[in-house]
Amino acid sequence: MVFIFMNIMDLLWVQGTCINAVISFQKHFQAQESDVILATYPKSGTTWLKALTFTIMNRSRFELQNSPLHTTTLHQLVPFLEFDLYLNHQSPNLECFSAPRIFATHVPHALLPGSILNSSCRIVYVCRNPLDQFISEWLFIARTQDKEPSDLAEAFERACNGIQFFGPIWEHALCYWKASIEQPDKIFFLKYEDLKEDIASCINRLADFLGCPLSEEEVTQGVVEEISKLCSFDYIKNLEVTKTGRAYANGVKNSHYLRKGEVGDWKNYLTPSMSERLEKIIEEKLAGSVTKSL
Repeated sequence: MVFIFMNIMDLLWVQGTCINAVISFQKHFQAQESDVILATYPKSGTTWLKALTFTIMNRSRFELQNSPLHTTTLHQLVPFLEFDLYLNHQSPNLECFSAPRIFATHVPHALLPGSILNSSCRIVYVCRNPLDQFISEWLFIARTQDKEPSDLAEAFERACNGIQFFGPIWEHALCYWKASIEQPDKIFFLKYEDLKEDIASCINRLADFLGCPLSEEEVTQGVVEEISKLCSFDYIKNLEVTKTGRAYANGVKNSHYLRKGEVGDWKNYLTPSMSERLEKIIEEKLAGSVTKSL
């Protein structure tokens, strides 16, 4: 079930079980200057971004062959603020997370706590083609509920009307993009499709933004390629912890978070008229911004 949560600056569609968690996150989270917040719209490459960010930031702490990614779920290494940490606790104890802390969230930019917006902590945002995102989320919901997907036409109609978890995808992406233009040192805006096309360049740019650039020696030794392989969709999907484990607090199977990870899979589900309709909406909503090319 979906409920509406009203904020002075925004309108947000949130799962009923998460409303209190979002409110608690807003009220009680105290950002540290060294924090890194991974912000995404659902099913837009969150797990991949978690793997890349954790590995880049911790490569001096853990040798890649001994990375916790091999044995620990990414939802434990980089927990969701609203789905994990604040889901069952109004003010969870975060002292167990050593600096620099890495957290994830789906919350829109306008609803982030003031402690994040007003601090020097960094935010990394990744967006995805709305057509692929829609299909991925549509199938993900069915898998988590162990049932057949809901009626595609009805789900598509809701998406076209912006009735989605965490608000319309175009507003979510546009707000983070605008903020990244205004504060490029604070917010790094990535596209899922760019990660697929040129992962090496994205790893280098992400490392630079996070304040831990790759040295010439690391580049020569092939560290970029090693990070890419370690964090690849196929590698993470086939890990034992992914096949058997469950997410940090919400109990969803880790395997449900990784389906195909392909670009253009929407073509296997949407009719030409459906894709044209959503593409037109996205073009109108994002006209004049870099995200119009989604």
